[in-house]
Amino acid sequence: MRRILLPTDFSDNAWSASLYALKFFEQEICTFYFLNSIALPRNGLSNLPDKIIKEISAIASKQLLDFKQRAELCEPNSKHKFETILSTQDLYKAIEHTCETHKMDLVVMGTKGATGAKEFFFGSKTVNVIMAISKCPVLLIPEAFNFVTPKQIAFATDFSRFYHIREIKPLKYLINLYHSKIKIVHIDEETALSDTQAFNLKMLKIYFNTHNYTLHSIPKYNEKAKRINDFTEKHEIDILAMVKYRHSLIEKIVNEPVIKELGFHAKIPFLVIPE
Repeated sequence: MRRILLPTDFSDNAWSASLYALKFFEQEICTFYFLNSIALPRNGLSNLPDKIIKEISAIASKQLLDFKQRAELCEPNSKHKFETILSTQDLYKAIEHTCETHKMDLVVMGTKGATGAKEFFFGSKTVNVIMAISKCPVLLIPEAFNFVTPKQIAFATDFSRFYHIREIKPLKYLINLYHSKIKIVHIDEETALSDTQAFNLKMLKIYFNTHNYTLHSIPKYNEKAKRINDFTEKHEIDILAMVKYRHSLIEKIVNEPVIKELGFHAKIPFLVIPE
């Protein structure tokens, strides 16, 4: 049985991400956990009267139950079960704790909250979550994204790091689920591969030797995020995947000046795999 965590703030975007998850795992035996965090900034809860805290908790619990019942009614599936979790921890701490205690296989969440504020794909809240979570892969779903069968998945890498099979396992699982094609995208920073990069590429070929994979290279450029987006559009990619580690491609993208100024608005789901 797969355990899928669905963080929610009860927004339309959170519901859209939940629907994507239900559809994605339609044929799998799963338990979905709806998680809501009622943590307030700067330990705000600790300064509130107990009566107010109980009222906030009761309202959130009712909304969680409504979300659960809504999922059960709109996507009736005997293979799916639903649970609810209410946390007083900060969102990313609540996600990390839940992943560890409940042995989650995947976190699926939207990229825009209920506030309606203009947030880009790598907005501060999203960055905090994906950079903090180390116990479980995270699949980020763009706002109002409708499920499409993932026929093609892109795995972006610069070949600078050796990937253990445990890190590739979540990606292989998604590929096997829909017999997706995998495009290994090399983010080219050099004119030629070093011995280390060549070895890491060789290992990736071994990992994916039973899959339908192709190799691609994006030449050196300044705005990595934009070029990756261009690649996913040109090749009709359905899911973009990267492994997160220290000085990884994800960190390089987040730290780009253009990201800090304008953000990175991806149009497809993005799978972040922890090392």
